[in-house]
Amino acid sequence: MGDVDHMSGVELADPVPVQLLAEDGTFTEHPTFSRFIEGLDGEALRGLYRHMVLERRFDTEATSLQRQGMLALWVPALGQEAAQTGAIAALDSKDRVFPTYREHAMALYRGIKPEELMGMFRATRHTGWNPHTYNFNGYSVVLASQVMHAVGWAMGIKQDVATGALKEGRAENEIVLACLGDGATSQGDAHESMVFASSYGLPVLYFIQNNHWAISVPQQTQSRTPLAHRAAGYGFEGIRVDGNDVLATYAVTQYMAEQMRAGAGPKLVEAVTYRMGAHTTADDPTKYRSQDELEVWKRRDPIARYRTWLEAQSVLDAETAQEVDQEAAELAKDLRTAVHSMESVPLERVFDTVYAEPHRQVEVEKAWLKDYEAGFAEEGRVADQ
Repeated sequence: MGDVDHMSGVELADPVPVQLLAEDGTFTEHPTFSRFIEGLDGEALRGLYRHMVLERRFDTEATSLQRQGMLALWVPALGQEAAQTGAIAALDSKDRVFPTYREHAMALYRGIKPEELMGMFRATRHTGWNPHTYNFNGYSVVLASQVMHAVGWAMGIKQDVATGALKEGRAENEIVLACLGDGATSQGDAHESMVFASSYGLPVLYFIQNNHWAISVPQQTQSRTPLAHRAAGYGFEGIRVDGNDVLATYAVTQYMAEQMRAGAGPKLVEAVTYRMGAHTTADDPTKYRSQDELEVWKRRDPIARYRTWLEAQSVLDAETAQEVDQEAAELAKDLRTAVHSMESVPLERVFDTVYAEPHRQVEVEKAWLKDYEAGFAEEGRVADQ
């Protein structure tokens, strides 16, 4: 038994993350969580590996495209493949996901096409997909704003169930996944949403990917205690999991979802992982973290760890792994072609697809842009004279 928050009576999360696969790929049974992966057959286990490999190749190709000037910006997820894949694979397809700007593995798992993900980063659209098609909201750039949206959606589910207004095709036991990073947990919106979710017992699973760096702010500055401990202060359960262990992340997410579908209210998972790439391609991580630290986490690579175990279990052979690598190479090739074929759009058009109807604030911003651009033209005429 762990310590208990005496105000809420909720047991504090074990500071040691739940782990099924050690860094060397050896498996250890867990009395609570092992049962949740028993239903994963060979095909499903290989599927998790395939998805992580494809996402990583997609991610590295997108980074290269940005360096070549084909994308305005890119947000790498290198090193976080297991955390994202394990969590999304544990959900039902009807469960709504509210991502940050880094959930590429989750988006691809839900069926969003690679080129659809590129729209925002190519600056051709706000969101490249219909959220209702995939039960996956558009990327949110403003830190923690998506958790407020998630709580609103969860409140809607609860109200629809209570009033019998649930739409056809929806389920009473749907849950909502609210994604956020360690940095976003310090935002006021995160606090407010957790208070509201707890007060009304809403089916929101807060999934924190603690990648150790909030841009350049280290995790130990961000929080003096494990982030999972914060859940107890709001009156609900939190668990720490090794976010570089895809099986443990899958199991813990399933465990939480199982309780939530039975009416347990909100829960929180802190997936302890590491951002091996930059915060974005506008960032230089060598300015604030050491190469030694990065090398430590490279030895904990989530894909290498999982592949070692799969091979030891005779679930993955060299031929299948090579086929996955070839598929990843084709994905990268297709992505390059798709991005190069994306046509630029007039900047003014971005104002026309924010609201369904004209909005005063949008018109004000549109007018400001027009004046701003006109200022450059006037400066050019003065220079010519």
